[in-house]
Amino acid sequence: CAGGDVGGDGGVILRDVLRTAAGDLRAAGVEDAMRDARRLMAGTMGLDAGRLTLLERDELDPVTVAAFQNSIRHRCEGVPVSHILGWREFYGRRFEVSGDVLDPRPETEALIVEALNEPFETVLDLGTGSGCILLTLLAEAPGATGVGADLSPEALTVAGRNVDKLGVTGRCALIESDWFKEVAGRFDLIVSNPPYIAAEEMAGLALELSHEPRIALTDEADGLSAYRVIADNAAAYVKPGGRLLVEIGWKQGAPVAALLRAAGFAEVTVLPDLDGRDRVVSGRWHAGENP
Repeated sequence: CAGGDVGGDGGVILRDVLRTAAGDLRAAGVEDAMRDARRLMAGTMGLDAGRLTLLERDELDPVTVAAFQNSIRHRCEGVPVSHILGWREFYGRRFEVSGDVLDPRPETEALIVEALNEPFETVLDLGTGSGCILLTLLAEAPGATGVGADLSPEALTVAGRNVDKLGVTGRCALIESDWFKEVAGRFDLIVSNPPYIAAEEMAGLALELSHEPRIALTDEADGLSAYRVIADNAAAYVKPGGRLLVEIGWKQGAPVAALLRAAGFAEVTVLPDLDGRDRVVSGRWHAGENP
């Protein structure tokens, strides 16, 4: 994958470099090759991708071309665009990402939408990763405070930088914790996007997922281990009338809902994402039922 090796003594035109790069990406098996090429070019030039159309006939300098070609080579090797750029958009905000955290994904926004359907003052995010869920909720609910827990100190470092960038430092605490182990207090809302890919499914995943932390993808078992821990312990950390929201794999709605019901949660509902696939399970802990 050469990444658009065009040039020579004369100048090179942005449009031609993009076309060559997209061809290289297609040859490497990358879907949406031109989209990725445009995103990487925009990142290289420090521009919004929407502006590239206005610049398609412009001549590029050799430094820009070389930097862009390097990004394309990484993409051909399966490195996610977000890792090359160092950030990803989520719910209208830019979050720093790296190989230490799970990439924020559009389907997770279904959890955000459901969480914001009711007011809350306190929120706990289990397995916070980049912090995209917790920090989005705090940004959307200016009066709320929250705690983000994660087992990975490297992930918490990334989340900490996102806390600073989003300006919610005074309303957010990050703790290293194995699920609830180091958590104290009760919360109006508990959210989580835990590892839910079964171990036997890992071999069939897209190449770029190999650049994300395995611990954030799979429980090395049947994909339901984290939900069992969360369901069995959440009642001790949720306020009366509070809610528990977890993201799920699209085939896990029924078993995860059953776990929440067995743990005593009521009003358990399976909610779809924008593609109509099961994506979130919601449950409520009724007043007077806390242990």
